[in-house]
Amino acid sequence: MTATVERVPAPAGTLSKPARKRAHTGRPLGAASGTTLGVIVIWLSLLVLLPLAAVVGKAFGSGWDDFWSAITSSVTADALKLTIGLSLAVALVNGAMGTLVAWVLVRDRPRGAAIFEMVIDIPFALPTIVAGVVMLAVYGTDGVGPNLFGSRAALFIALLFVTLPFTVRTVQPVLLDLDLDAEQAGTSLGAGPSTVFRRIVLPQIMPAVASGAALSFARALGEYGSLVLISSNIPHQSLIASSLIYGKLQDTGANATQQAAAIATVLLVASAIVLVVLDLIQRRIARRG
Repeated sequence: MTATVERVPAPAGTLSKPARKRAHTGRPLGAASGTTLGVIVIWLSLLVLLPLAAVVGKAFGSGWDDFWSAITSSVTADALKLTIGLSLAVALVNGAMGTLVAWVLVRDRPRGAAIFEMVIDIPFALPTIVAGVVMLAVYGTDGVGPNLFGSRAALFIALLFVTLPFTVRTVQPVLLDLDLDAEQAGTSLGAGPSTVFRRIVLPQIMPAVASGAALSFARALGEYGSLVLISSNIPHQSLIASSLIYGKLQDTGANATQQAAAIATVLLVASAIVLVVLDLIQRRIARRG
Protein backbone atom coordinates (compact mmCIF):
# COMPACT_ATOMS: atom_id res chain seq x y z
CA MET A 1 0.00 0.00 0.00
CA THR A 2 1.16 3.44 -0.73
CA ALA A 3 0.83 5.91 2.08
CA THR A 4 -0.77 9.15 1.16
CA VAL A 5 0.07 12.33 2.97
CA GLU A 6 -2.46 15.07 3.25
CA ARG A 7 -1.29 18.62 3.09
CA VAL A 8 -2.56 20.58 6.03
CA PRO A 9 -3.50 24.09 5.01
CA ALA A 10 -1.71 26.88 6.76
CA PRO A 11 -3.62 28.54 9.57
CA ALA A 12 -5.54 31.63 8.67
CA GLY A 13 -3.61 34.81 9.03
CA THR A 14 -0.19 33.25 8.36
CA LEU A 15 1.81 33.98 5.27
CA SER A 16 4.12 31.55 3.60
CA LYS A 17 7.62 32.81 2.96
CA PRO A 18 8.12 33.76 -0.65
CA ALA A 19 10.73 31.86 -2.51
CA ARG A 20 14.01 33.75 -2.49
CA LYS A 21 15.06 34.74 -5.95
CA ARG A 22 18.53 33.87 -6.98
CA ALA A 23 20.56 36.86 -8.08
CA HIS A 24 21.33 36.82 -11.76
CA THR A 25 25.07 36.99 -12.16
CA GLY A 26 27.34 36.35 -15.07
CA ARG A 27 24.65 36.84 -17.69
CA PRO A 28 25.92 37.31 -21.24
CA LEU A 29 25.96 40.90 -22.38
CA GLY A 30 24.01 42.06 -25.36
CA ALA A 31 25.58 43.98 -28.20
CA ALA A 32 24.68 47.40 -26.77
CA SER A 33 25.76 46.50 -23.22
CA GLY A 34 29.02 44.99 -24.45
CA THR A 35 29.83 48.11 -26.48
CA THR A 36 29.05 50.35 -23.51
CA LEU A 37 31.24 48.25 -21.22
CA GLY A 38 34.09 48.40 -23.72
CA VAL A 39 33.84 52.17 -23.97
CA ILE A 40 33.87 52.47 -20.16
CA VAL A 41 36.93 50.21 -19.83
CA ILE A 42 38.82 52.18 -22.50
CA TRP A 43 37.83 55.49 -20.91
CA LEU A 44 38.92 54.45 -17.41
CA SER A 45 42.13 52.96 -18.76
CA LEU A 46 43.09 56.17 -20.56
CA LEU A 47 42.19 58.44 -17.65
CA VAL A 48 43.20 56.37 -14.62
CA LEU A 49 44.88 53.02 -15.17
CA LEU A 50 47.50 53.95 -17.77
CA PRO A 51 48.68 57.15 -15.99
CA LEU A 52 48.93 55.30 -12.67
CA ALA A 53 50.79 52.43 -14.30
CA ALA A 54 53.16 54.92 -15.94
CA VAL A 55 53.94 56.55 -12.59
CA VAL A 56 54.58 53.23 -10.88
CA GLY A 57 56.67 52.03 -13.83
CA LYS A 58 58.76 55.21 -13.69
CA ALA A 59 59.22 54.82 -9.94
CA PHE A 60 60.66 51.31 -10.35
CA GLY A 61 62.35 52.01 -13.68
CA SER A 62 65.82 52.09 -12.12
CA GLY A 63 65.23 49.13 -9.85
CA TRP A 64 64.13 48.53 -6.29
CA ASP A 65 67.31 49.94 -4.74
CA ASP A 66 66.85 53.36 -6.33
CA PHE A 67 63.17 53.38 -5.38
CA TRP A 68 63.97 52.53 -1.77
CA SER A 69 66.75 55.08 -1.51
CA ALA A 70 64.43 57.74 -2.98
CA ILE A 71 61.70 57.26 -0.37
CA THR A 72 63.95 56.63 2.64
CA SER A 73 66.17 59.68 2.42
CA SER A 74 65.80 61.88 5.49
CA VAL A 75 64.13 64.75 3.63
CA THR A 76 61.65 62.50 1.81
CA ALA A 77 60.84 60.41 4.88
CA ASP A 78 60.07 63.49 6.96
CA ALA A 79 57.95 65.00 4.18
CA LEU A 80 55.94 61.79 3.85
CA LYS A 81 55.46 61.50 7.61
CA LEU A 82 54.28 65.11 7.82
CA THR A 83 51.91 64.73 4.86
CA ILE A 84 50.35 61.46 5.99
CA GLY A 85 50.14 62.60 9.62
CA LEU A 86 48.40 65.86 8.71
CA SER A 87 46.04 64.02 6.36
CA LEU A 88 45.04 61.53 9.06
CA ALA A 89 44.46 64.33 11.57
CA VAL A 90 42.34 66.23 9.03
CA ALA A 91 40.30 63.11 8.30
CA LEU A 92 39.60 62.53 12.01
CA VAL A 93 38.60 66.14 12.65
CA ASN A 94 36.38 66.22 9.57
CA GLY A 95 34.76 62.95 10.60
CA ALA A 96 33.66 64.51 13.89
CA MET A 97 33.01 68.13 12.93
CA GLY A 98 31.50 67.29 9.53
CA THR A 99 29.00 64.98 11.20
CA LEU A 100 28.16 67.68 13.75
CA VAL A 101 27.62 70.30 11.03
CA ALA A 102 25.45 67.93 9.00
CA TRP A 103 23.38 67.09 12.11
CA VAL A 104 22.73 70.76 12.87
CA LEU A 105 21.78 71.53 9.27
CA VAL A 106 19.37 68.58 9.03
CA ARG A 107 17.86 68.21 12.50
CA ASP A 108 18.02 71.73 13.96
CA ARG A 109 17.88 73.78 10.73
CA PRO A 110 18.70 77.14 12.35
CA ARG A 111 18.05 80.52 10.83
CA GLY A 112 20.50 81.28 8.06
CA ALA A 113 20.96 77.60 7.24
CA ALA A 114 20.92 78.42 3.53
CA ILE A 115 23.89 80.73 4.07
CA PHE A 116 25.72 77.96 5.92
CA GLU A 117 25.03 75.62 3.01
CA MET A 118 26.59 78.09 0.60
CA VAL A 119 29.64 78.66 2.81
CA ILE A 120 30.25 74.93 3.10
CA ASP A 121 30.36 74.59 -0.68
CA ILE A 122 32.84 77.44 -1.22
CA PRO A 123 35.96 75.20 -0.99
CA PHE A 124 34.49 73.04 -3.80
CA ALA A 125 34.32 75.98 -6.21
CA LEU A 126 37.32 77.96 -5.03
CA PRO A 127 40.61 77.38 -6.90
CA THR A 128 43.17 75.99 -4.52
CA ILE A 129 45.66 78.77 -5.19
CA VAL A 130 42.97 81.28 -4.17
CA ALA A 131 42.56 79.29 -0.96
CA GLY A 132 46.30 79.71 -0.46
CA VAL A 133 45.94 83.49 -0.87
CA VAL A 134 43.10 83.43 1.68
CA MET A 135 45.26 81.53 4.17
CA LEU A 136 48.13 83.94 3.57
CA ALA A 137 45.86 86.97 4.09
CA VAL A 138 44.75 85.62 7.45
CA TYR A 139 47.73 83.72 8.83
CA GLY A 140 50.64 85.22 6.87
CA THR A 141 53.26 87.61 8.18
CA ASP A 142 51.07 90.58 7.25
CA GLY A 143 47.75 88.81 7.84
CA VAL A 144 44.86 89.94 9.97
CA GLY A 145 45.19 86.92 12.27
CA PRO A 146 48.04 85.30 14.17
CA ASN A 147 51.25 84.84 12.22
CA LEU A 148 51.41 81.12 11.42
CA PHE A 149 53.45 81.37 8.24
CA GLY A 150 55.58 78.29 7.68
CA SER A 151 54.14 76.42 10.66
CA ARG A 152 52.49 73.04 10.71
CA ALA A 153 49.43 74.64 12.30
CA ALA A 154 48.98 76.76 9.16
CA LEU A 155 49.21 73.66 6.96
CA PHE A 156 46.63 71.90 9.13
CA ILE A 157 44.19 74.83 8.97
CA ALA A 158 44.59 75.10 5.19
CA LEU A 159 43.86 71.40 4.76
CA LEU A 160 40.79 71.69 6.99
CA PHE A 161 39.59 74.56 4.80
CA VAL A 162 39.82 72.69 1.48
CA THR A 163 38.35 69.43 2.89
CA LEU A 164 35.45 71.00 4.79
CA PRO A 165 32.60 69.89 2.48
CA PHE A 166 33.42 66.19 2.12
CA THR A 167 32.03 64.70 5.34
CA VAL A 168 29.17 67.20 5.54
CA ARG A 169 27.96 66.39 2.05
CA THR A 170 28.23 62.62 2.51
CA VAL A 171 26.48 62.51 5.90
CA GLN A 172 23.76 65.06 5.18
CA PRO A 173 21.69 63.03 2.65
CA VAL A 174 21.88 59.94 4.89
CA LEU A 175 20.47 61.92 7.81
CA LEU A 176 17.70 63.25 5.58
CA ASP A 177 16.68 59.70 4.60
CA LEU A 178 16.72 58.21 8.11
CA ASP A 179 13.45 56.81 9.43
CA LEU A 180 12.61 58.57 12.70
CA ASP A 181 10.41 55.75 14.01
CA ALA A 182 13.29 53.86 15.61
CA GLU A 183 14.55 57.01 17.33
CA GLN A 184 11.08 57.83 18.63
CA ALA A 185 10.68 54.26 19.88
CA GLY A 186 13.99 54.47 21.73
CA THR A 187 13.00 57.76 23.30
CA SER A 188 9.62 56.36 24.38
CA LEU A 189 11.43 53.48 26.09
CA GLY A 190 13.47 55.88 28.18
CA ALA A 191 16.69 56.20 26.18
CA GLY A 192 18.39 59.57 26.38
CA PRO A 193 19.48 61.59 23.34
CA SER A 194 23.08 60.40 23.59
CA THR A 195 22.00 56.76 23.80
CA VAL A 196 19.64 57.13 20.85
CA PHE A 197 22.39 58.70 18.77
CA ARG A 198 25.02 56.14 19.77
CA ARG A 199 22.86 53.02 19.44
CA ILE A 200 20.45 53.94 16.62
CA VAL A 201 21.68 56.86 14.52
CA LEU A 202 25.45 56.39 14.52
CA PRO A 203 25.47 52.82 13.12
CA GLN A 204 23.34 53.98 10.19
CA ILE A 205 25.45 57.02 9.30
CA MET A 206 28.85 55.48 10.03
CA PRO A 207 29.49 54.35 6.41
CA ALA A 208 28.85 57.92 5.24
CA VAL A 209 31.10 59.32 7.97
CA ALA A 210 33.87 56.91 6.97
CA SER A 211 33.43 57.80 3.30
CA GLY A 212 33.68 61.51 4.01
CA ALA A 213 36.75 61.03 6.20
CA ALA A 214 38.41 58.91 3.51
CA LEU A 215 37.71 61.55 0.86
CA SER A 216 39.17 64.19 3.17
CA PHE A 217 42.29 62.08 3.66
CA ALA A 218 42.76 61.54 -0.06
CA ARG A 219 42.28 65.24 -0.84
CA ALA A 220 44.69 66.33 1.90
CA LEU A 221 47.28 63.78 0.84
CA GLY A 222 47.80 65.37 -2.57
CA GLU A 223 46.94 68.99 -1.79
CA TYR A 224 49.37 71.57 -3.13
CA GLY A 225 47.79 74.84 -4.23
CA SER A 226 46.39 75.91 -0.86
CA LEU A 227 49.66 75.08 0.92
CA VAL A 228 52.33 76.41 -1.40
CA LEU A 229 51.96 80.04 -0.25
CA ILE A 230 51.52 79.51 3.48
CA SER A 231 54.28 76.91 3.75
CA SER A 232 57.93 77.87 4.01
CA ASN A 233 58.87 74.49 2.44
CA ILE A 234 61.71 74.02 4.89
CA PRO A 235 62.94 70.39 4.92
CA HIS A 236 62.24 68.48 8.15
CA GLN A 237 59.88 71.24 9.25
CA SER A 238 57.14 72.28 6.80
CA LEU A 239 58.01 70.55 3.54
CA ILE A 240 55.09 68.38 2.37
CA ALA A 241 55.21 65.58 -0.18
CA SER A 242 53.47 67.44 -3.01
CA SER A 243 55.92 70.35 -2.77
CA LEU A 244 58.81 67.91 -2.68
CA ILE A 245 57.50 66.18 -5.82
CA TYR A 246 57.23 69.53 -7.60
CA GLY A 247 60.75 70.43 -6.54
CA LYS A 248 62.07 67.11 -7.83
CA LEU A 249 60.42 67.67 -11.20
CA GLN A 250 62.11 71.08 -11.45
CA ASP A 251 65.45 69.52 -10.67
CA THR A 252 67.77 68.70 -13.59
CA GLY A 253 69.40 65.77 -11.84
CA ALA A 254 69.63 62.37 -13.50
CA ASN A 255 67.24 60.56 -11.16
CA ALA A 256 65.03 63.51 -10.19
CA THR A 257 61.98 62.36 -12.18
CA GLN A 258 62.32 58.80 -10.87
CA GLN A 259 62.50 60.12 -7.30
CA ALA A 260 59.39 62.23 -7.85
CA ALA A 261 57.56 59.19 -9.22
CA ALA A 262 58.70 57.12 -6.22
CA ILE A 263 57.25 59.66 -3.77
CA ALA A 264 54.03 59.81 -5.78
CA THR A 265 53.80 56.01 -5.67
CA VAL A 266 53.99 56.06 -1.87
CA LEU A 267 51.10 58.53 -1.75
CA LEU A 268 49.18 56.34 -4.19
CA VAL A 269 49.68 53.27 -1.99
CA ALA A 270 48.58 55.21 1.11
CA SER A 271 45.38 56.28 -0.64
CA ALA A 272 44.73 52.71 -1.82
CA ILE A 273 45.14 51.37 1.72
CA VAL A 274 42.62 53.89 3.04
CA LEU A 275 40.11 52.93 0.33
CA VAL A 276 40.51 49.21 1.12
CA VAL A 277 40.04 49.82 4.85
CA LEU A 278 36.97 51.94 4.12
CA ASP A 279 35.49 49.18 1.97
CA LEU A 280 36.06 46.62 4.75
CA ILE A 281 34.40 48.89 7.30
CA GLN A 282 31.38 49.43 5.07
CA ARG A 283 31.03 45.69 4.40
CA ARG A 284 31.21 44.90 8.11
CA ILE A 285 28.59 47.51 8.95
CA ALA A 286 26.37 46.25 6.12
CA ARG A 287 26.54 42.69 7.48
CA ARG A 288 25.46 43.92 10.89
CA GLY A 289 22.49 45.59 9.25
